[in-house]
Amino acid sequence: MLGVTATFMVVEFVSGWVANSLALLADAGHMLTDVAAVALALFAAWFAQLPATPDKTYGYLRLEILAALVNGAALFVVAGLIVWDAVGRIANPPQVEPRILFGVATAGLVVNIIAARMLHDGHKESLNVRGAYLHVLGDLLGSVGAMAAGAVILLTGWMLADPIISVGIALLILVGAWRLMRESVDVLLEATPRHIALGEVEKRIATIPGVDEVHDLHVWTLTSGVVAMSGHAVVCDPGNSQRVLETVQTRMADLGIHHVTIQIERSPSCPPEESESVAARNRAFRP
Repeated sequence: MLGVTATFMVVEFVSGWVANSLALLADAGHMLTDVAAVALALFAAWFAQLPATPDKTYGYLRLEILAALVNGAALFVVAGLIVWDAVGRIANPPQVEPRILFGVATAGLVVNIIAARMLHDGHKESLNVRGAYLHVLGDLLGSVGAMAAGAVILLTGWMLADPIISVGIALLILVGAWRLMRESVDVLLEATPRHIALGEVEKRIATIPGVDEVHDLHVWTLTSGVVAMSGHAVVCDPGNSQRVLETVQTRMADLGIHHVTIQIERSPSCPPEESESVAARNRAFRP
């Protein structure tokens, strides 16, 4: 995918320059960020697989989240540049060669459909892949917009179609970029994942027989698809601790949480335990 995208980026840039089309040049510029985004995503996915070390006990899992955040920021920059150029062209629309615009945009649409299909299966499971996928979708929309601009100019001669459609493409790119950056920042801030209700987590632990109270409960995402939870469970009978721990792990697994850390605390309202020595002496003197 990286090779195909990089090759067509050069073709589209040269064609946009010859046709004097902002829609094509904008799409080529966005495709340049696609090349960078896919390369970054590929590097981050490889680097994240490196093993954990004593200094980095979680390894490099969150490098993929940082890559997604960078890709989201890059989408904002690209969209801003497109709008900036489009405003100038709306004030003074240049002549555009519609046949080149339409032909190259059609080829770009085919390339972007292939690229989007390659990334589709993984974009729901990884923010890193989703960052690259959104870049490709933005390009796909850019190709559709460039085709529309070429068709309008070819049929009506209305040159404003090129910059106006470019602004529409930029706005669509911004929507995806905002969502990607919001999710990436949520992971970095260790926010509760949107698909998990903290109240439901607390309820599932508090209703375990033997658990009197739950507090200091936290749920966060380590990296895409890896959700962690920690908390304190108060029990009256320490003999139930292992059973409570196993039940917590089972109930959290039902919510998709597999990295569970629970601290078991003894309720202060429970009667104090006899020490082992006292208990042994009582057994020895019991008739």
